[in-house]
Amino acid sequence: MTPQSRPAAPAPALEVQSLSVAYGKVPALRDISLRVEAGSIVTVIGPNGAGKTTLLGAIAGLLPSRGGIRCLGASAAPWSVEQRVARGLVLVPEKRELFTSMSVADNLQLGAFARRRDRGARTTLAEVYARFPQLAERRDQLAGTLSGGERQMLALGRALMARPSLLLLDEPSLGLAPLIVRKIFSIVGELRQAGVAVLLVEQNARAALQLADYGYVLETGECALEGPASELASNPRVVASYLGRAGRPAA
Repeated sequence: MTPQSRPAAPAPALEVQSLSVAYGKVPALRDISLRVEAGSIVTVIGPNGAGKTTLLGAIAGLLPSRGGIRCLGASAAPWSVEQRVARGLVLVPEKRELFTSMSVADNLQLGAFARRRDRGARTTLAEVYARFPQLAERRDQLAGTLSGGERQMLALGRALMARPSLLLLDEPSLGLAPLIVRKIFSIVGELRQAGVAVLLVEQNARAALQLADYGYVLETGECALEGPASELASNPRVVASYLGRAGRPAA
C-alpha cells in the first residue's frame, strides 16, 4: 500500500491546546494541552485545588476559557453545553447532580433528552439496566433515597443514555466503598472496549493509573508531568506524592 493510499488515522476524541481558565483575575489553569485518543482512557491526577475539575468544566463548556478544544476532529468553540452533549461529549460531575425528587427511571430518561427523537433510546435504557441491575431494581425509587454507590451508578447510567463518544468523569470513586469503586472502574474499562474514550479525573491515583492508558499530573493549574500510565505509576515523584510508600499496587 502506497503512502497516498493509506487510510487516514482516526481523529482523536479530544485535543486540548494551550487551555487557560481564570476566575476573575485569578488564574486556575495555564496553557494546558492534552490529548485523548478514540477508545482510550486518559487520567488526570493531582492534589486538591490543582484545577482538575476546572479542566473538565471548561471542556464541557461550563466555564469560559482561552485556547483550543477539538472534539472528534471539530472545534468545540461554537458549541453550547447542550450541543456538546448531542455530539457525544458528556460530563459526569463530581457531585453527581441528580434530580433527587425524581425517580431513577426519570433521571435516566433525562440523560437521553438530546436523543428524544431517537427510537434507540429504549435499547440504550435496557443496556444501562443490564450494566447496573441495582438501578433496574430501583427504577421507581426516588433518586434522593439511593445510597452513595447507587447514586454514582445512576449518574454514570444517565451519562450513558446520551451514547457518549467521549466521557468526562470527575472523581467517580469519591466517598465510595472499595467494592463499589471496583465495579465502577470495571464498567469504565468495559466502555473503553466498546470504543468510548474517557477522560478520568481521580484522587485515587493508584487505581486511575492502573486503569488508564496515559496520564497527566496537574499541579497548581499547570501540567507537571505526562506519559504512559504505567510509566507514571513507577515515576519516583508520582510514587512519593500520590501513590504512597513504594507505590504498592491496589488489591
